[in-house]
Amino acid sequence: MNQQDGTVSLAQMESAINHWRDRRPPVDAEHAALCAEARALADVYGFMIYHGQQCVERSTLTQQQLAALAAAAQ
Repeated sequence: MNQQDGTVSLAQMESAINHWRDRRPPVDAEHAALCAEARALADVYGFMIYHGQQCVERSTLTQQQLAALAAAAQ
């Protein structure tokens, strides 16, 4: 996260999603699903991709999304 301007980049979002995918892989590979943290971040990531945004304001994220980002950065 970029603490100076209060934004999260597309690359940071992708990195956090990959962190959660590695940390909490699906139990059933046949029916793969993202864990709750990755799912919350994937919603924003998809929005960013669809709208061609390179960053998103931290203030627009939910508490769950902020917590998932913070935990992935540790």
